[in-house]
Amino acid sequence: MSKTFNFYCDESTHLQNDKEPFMIIAYISSAYNQLEQHKLHLKMLKTKHQITGECKWSKVSESKYHYYADLIDYFFSTDMNFRAVIVRKSQIDENRSNFTYNDFYFRMYYQLLHHKINLEYTYNIYFDVKDTNSNKKLHTLKEILKWNASIRSFQFIKSHESSFMQLADLLMGAINYKLREYNKVLAKNRLVERIEKHSKVPLHNSTPKNSDKFNLFFIDLK
Repeated sequence: MSKTFNFYCDESTHLQNDKEPFMIIAYISSAYNQLEQHKLHLKMLKTKHQITGECKWSKVSESKYHYYADLIDYFFSTDMNFRAVIVRKSQIDENRSNFTYNDFYFRMYYQLLHHKINLEYTYNIYFDVKDTNSNKKLHTLKEILKWNASIRSFQFIKSHESSFMQLADLLMGAINYKLREYNKVLAKNRLVERIEKHSKVPLHNSTPKNSDKFNLFFIDLK
């Protein structure tokens, strides 16, 4: 019997002129039949810790540490998976033929999804609405991945409406924080350590290609 999975894709510091060194594109995935269970548990954690609003890396603080620690622990205890592709933006050379920044951005999405899609299963792919160019972006992503008959649907959703998208933001934020060597916020330092303890890999290195639970792919363009 075919299985269905939902992928919730998000981006961090991906804009060309945002003065941040790394582009990160990632997803959280879950089996379709586990979605409601995850939603209920994530909602319960918010209630338990009296949290309102979105779960975001930028909101991590000492007073909210235990909530975010519980989120990390829950993610690693479930069937949910995380994958991220990361590149140092200074290596993106637009002088190369057919290698504009925008083209590379879409190639990153291809790299993110292509190697983790099993043609025996079906997939629903969700993207975070970022700006007024979202419809054009969705069309381009469909064209890039149209070869894959396993992808049943592409759709944009708003991150504040998706606890899975917010969880992706949290994990990407931890990676970015580690890469930029900030080390300024104790609660964030402890969360990075917690993720590394669970995943058994440092957040600044690629994981083995066959890693499914927590997969990091650093693209070297040199």
